[in-house]
Amino acid sequence: MKETVIGESNSSSSTLPPMARALLDELGSGPDGLTDAEAKERLTKYGPNALEERKESPLLKFLGYFWGPIPWMIEVAAVLSAVVGHWVDLIIILVLLVFNAVVGFWQEHQAANAVEALKRQLALKARVKRDGKWREIDAAQLVPGDVVRLRLGDIIPADVKLIEGDYLSVDQSALTGESLPVDKKVGDAAYSSSVAKQGEMVALVTGTGANTYFGKTAKLVSTAKSVSHFQKAVLMIGDYLIYLSLGLAALLLVTLLVRGEPVLTLFQFALILVVAAIPVAMPAVLSVTMAIGAVILARMKAILTRLESIEEMAGMDILCSDKTGTLTQNKLTLGEPAVFGAEDAQELILAGALASKEEDRDAIDVAVLNGLDDPADLEGYRQERFIPFDPIRKRTEAEIEDSGGKRFQVTKGAPQIVVDMCHLKEGAVKAVNAKVNEFAAKGFRTLGVARREDGEDWRLLGLLPLFDPPREDSAATIRDANEHGIHVKMITGDNIAIAREISAGLGLGTNIHTADEFFKDVPENENLRPEAADAVERAEGFAEVFPEHKFQIVKALQSRGHIVGMTGDGVNDAPALKQADAGIAVSGATDAARAAAAMVLTAPGLSVIVRAVETARTIFERMNSYAIYRITETIRIMFFVVAAMIVYKFYPITTVMIILLALLNDLPILTIAYDNTWLDPRPVRWNMRRVLTIATVLGLIGVVETFGILVIAKDWFGLTSAQMQSFIYLKLAVAGHLTLFVARTRRPFLSKPYTAPILAGAILGTQAVAALIVGFGWLVAPIPWKYVGFVWAYCLAWVFIEDWAKLIVYRRLELKAARLH
Repeated sequence: MKETVIGESNSSSSTLPPMARALLDELGSGPDGLTDAEAKERLTKYGPNALEERKESPLLKFLGYFWGPIPWMIEVAAVLSAVVGHWVDLIIILVLLVFNAVVGFWQEHQAANAVEALKRQLALKARVKRDGKWREIDAAQLVPGDVVRLRLGDIIPADVKLIEGDYLSVDQSALTGESLPVDKKVGDAAYSSSVAKQGEMVALVTGTGANTYFGKTAKLVSTAKSVSHFQKAVLMIGDYLIYLSLGLAALLLVTLLVRGEPVLTLFQFALILVVAAIPVAMPAVLSVTMAIGAVILARMKAILTRLESIEEMAGMDILCSDKTGTLTQNKLTLGEPAVFGAEDAQELILAGALASKEEDRDAIDVAVLNGLDDPADLEGYRQERFIPFDPIRKRTEAEIEDSGGKRFQVTKGAPQIVVDMCHLKEGAVKAVNAKVNEFAAKGFRTLGVARREDGEDWRLLGLLPLFDPPREDSAATIRDANEHGIHVKMITGDNIAIAREISAGLGLGTNIHTADEFFKDVPENENLRPEAADAVERAEGFAEVFPEHKFQIVKALQSRGHIVGMTGDGVNDAPALKQADAGIAVSGATDAARAAAAMVLTAPGLSVIVRAVETARTIFERMNSYAIYRITETIRIMFFVVAAMIVYKFYPITTVMIILLALLNDLPILTIAYDNTWLDPRPVRWNMRRVLTIATVLGLIGVVETFGILVIAKDWFGLTSAQMQSFIYLKLAVAGHLTLFVARTRRPFLSKPYTAPILAGAILGTQAVAALIVGFGWLVAPIPWKYVGFVWAYCLAWVFIEDWAKLIVYRRLELKAARLH
């Protein structure tokens, strides 16, 4: 189990109220928490802090693949084969049935394993005190009696009783339906899966796993059965192909029954023809393609919370990026302080350090604490009470007692907030503001620090400048994002001078606006006026942004037709992350932000997002290629077979050949998830018209091509009916797979990126099998090897014709789209 020691506690049993001490005694714990040995013993007794998931029997799941419309059609065809005594057909049909089940089961198993791996990476963490030290562990390892720290943005990991601290504001709407957060104090209970909105407290775990009020820990990976736009489109294609196949099969049945064909044989043939034309492998291809893509993204430190968000990442054209930690290094260093009321710089820094909490490992607190010449200066003081920073108050506050028993308060936070608390004269306010602006012009963030003795007013001690340098790769990554068609807009809570300084240094421009310019007095649920939304669209960044402004920025950009990405890390960023098409929780984000996001980053920086977009577009192109190929094949096979049977009054291929086609077609398709694809330099969106147009053109060319070889076989080579069937079967097998080379790219099929070895190997391998089948006469009538070579040469020639037609269609579609824009 991975644990991270994050600091030590300075609390003792003497500082805890009697109620808290009684609770600790009741659960056999203490102020220093449990020991490791006690925790292991209780974990064995109570089990992990999670609900046991109901696991479906693998056998029942496998048998489920023999139940449904497609399996039923295959099973009926098998029964009909047995009735008419076509035993070879029966065996081959049963092989197809089992093959489809095995492939579907295995692919779903792979996808499920990938999702499970993502869930493990997104598992909730908890800050727990064991053996007197604060550690970060998996929330699943919590046990009753553990002492935990709860902070702003945490999803509460178990049922707890609050034992130390001032207050904790908790959003428990998901549990109780209460619309507003509830303030909790010492002795109150807080429940698993509720969210800490403000404050910070220490709590005692009282219930875990199935013994919690909610009955389960919060899940960061969405289990909702939502279907993305792309999935809907592909499923709609599947329905279209089913109806087209059934319609053509019905036409075939009616026509040939009128001619007096045997009913059972004809019906069996029509069923198998429909099964071969319907995209049986489509669910497996979709799930495994997205799952493999998600695994690749996870290796790049970008974890999807739901697979379907790949489409939004691929289509994102605007990214609203937090400055801190994404564009900058989030490694704050303390500059030269500006002293006002303090005796010297070290007194000022000491006051700021006393208004910090070391064990929270907050970046600002760490920078201030590191500014002390001698950390031992803190030993003469005890922090009696601490109010953490939150986005509303914009400051921390602590009540301190020194070694002589004297009590006082210190605060640090946004300069304008601290200055207002100190009631300075106008001249002093101007001097402070001038210093803040001077720091801002150099790119420094500034903290105001003040102190108050009991019963007195706050006294401004001075200003602490903090510098967070831009990441070395940020400027290059922003240029890279622009080349990918993604416009980056910087979002920061800093003042506009700092924002412009950083933005200019990163090459983003200086068209920066404060959020209040657009959103002051505009309710969240109202849209901006068109001219204001247009100005938001043109802006290169936003300063002095509160979390609620992020939500409004996203809505304004979406109203202009953009697919918007938004980064965030705090609990109050959750609404904006949910509203964004691609909400991205950055490295170190709170549990609440991670739960709301479509993607969670585990490494800092913008480059992770750009690489993730590239991968998402690659995945999208693979799925797009599959859709084009599948429609093409259905048109090619169904139209040709039905037309040939009606016109020439004979079966151009046998039932066994159709089944072999279905088997050999599915194998290469399942490797398309690993293919190399052309990376579109622009955001990609589902374009049904383009897919249908390309597929229809390729499909109809395929019908003409197949009729051409039928005429050659019949009139020039003088083959028998059985040999013609083998001839046509080989042509359909070879040409079908070669069409995949054409469909997989919008460029000439011989250009880069070349087909992935695994896909090329699967295509060539199955084609070789098809050639051996007809060459040696396995299950079909044999044909001379010279005719096998002729089919290959014929299909290769037509591949260049198909590719030429594809390029023309793409060019015309792009020209038409350009004219429309």
